Parts: sequence; C-alpha cells; structure tokens
Amino acid sequence: MSEMIEKWIKEGVKHCENAKFEEGVKCFNKALEKEPNHTTGLHNRARALSRIGQLEAALADFEKLTQLFPTHASFIGDYAVALHLNDKNELALVHFEKALQLEPTNPYRYSSRAFFKDRTGDLEGAISDYEKAVEMDPEDAIALNNKGLVEEKLGYKDQAKQSFDRSNSLVGYDPTKTNPLPKTENKAPKFTPTKPTNRWEVMKSVFTKDGFKDFAKFTKGLLNGKKD
Repeated sequence: MSEMIEKWIKEGVKHCENAKFEEGVKCFNKALEKEPNHTTGLHNRARALSRIGQLEAALADFEKLTQLFPTHASFIGDYAVALHLNDKNELALVHFEKALQLEPTNPYRYSSRAFFKDRTGDLEGAISDYEKAVEMDPEDAIALNNKGLVEEKLGYKDQAKQSFDRSNSLVGYDPTKTNPLPKTENKAPKFTPTKPTNRWEVMKSVFTKDGFKDFAKFTKGLLNGKKD
C-alpha cells in the first residue's frame, strides 16, 4: 500500500510540474484517502490547491500540517500566506511572526513578513523587513526588487532606483535592452515593478531566492514566463 501511495504522490508532483494542477490534486487525493496525514501529500496538495485558486481547501491542508508539525517554519509560513489570501490577516500575522521566531536567521522569513506588511498597508514596516532580509542576504534580487516597489509607493524615488538597479545588476538585467535575459540560470528571476495581476503573482512575490527553492522546483518553468 505504501508503494502505491508514493506512486500517486509522485504522479501528482509530475502533473504539477507540467502545470496540470487539477490532475495533481486528484493524485494527492487518492494518496491521502489511504494515509490522511501523509506529510508530502498534504503539502503538495495544499500548494496545488492554492495554484488553482481553491484557497479555503488549501488553508485546511496547511492548517493540518501546522497541527502535525507545530515547529515547522516552512509549513507555518505557507499557512500564513494562505490565511492572508483568505483575508484572515490577524491570524496570518501571528503565523508570520511565529515562523520568524522559529528561524530568526533566515532572511526569507523577513521577506515573508515584509510581503504581508506591504499588502496590509504597513509600508514603512515592509521596507524595514526587506532591508533586514537584504542585510542578511545581499544577493537576494527579489527582496531588493520588492523593496523598490514599496519605496516607489511611498514616493522614495532615489531609494527605489537604487533598489531596482541593485536587483537588475544581480540578475544581469539591462532595462535599456529588448528581451533581456539573466546572465546565468542560477540567478533569481527578475520581477518587474508592476502591480500583481492575479493571486499567483501575489504568492510568487513573497518567495525569495533561498526560501522559494523547493517551491520553484515543484512549479518548474512557471517562474520563467509561462502563463497561467
């Protein structure tokens, strides 16, 4: 039975890697019917459900994961994002803070909280958290870019330009050229300073170079320009 469960999960992940998230969910459902607390199955199903906009169902899976693993910062951080996207901001803040307390030296945790603060109107607080993230990881191009976005909102044009210039330099992006490409594939992808147009863009913006590594693998290709 365990071999069949692993087979379903593997198939589900493969579907998701090919952007067939609904098919992925079906596979994860089969596995979780047999083993309801399977960690990998729950986490991947939660991610896939988020990807297709079934946020309440995703929230339930993330919540279960945090109950099973109350000190797992990644599960708690994902749960915080899902809570925020479901307009449960007070509870979301509690979990962003908890994830940061569990991993106080992880710059991704500061970027996560910065994302939340930006989305809920605490722009100065968001800048402060992004600055902390960049201080801990000076090569985090996404945090620099997102910091520039917030600075732009506040009218801090000089600071925003500096943030964007540093981010562009890290990814090898030259805004004066047509169809620029990163110099190397292992650099963080460039997120241009535009307002997110859908929930996936919102979720994507929170994940920094290190924190998003596993999620990027799960959604192979989606960060490099493929459409929903």
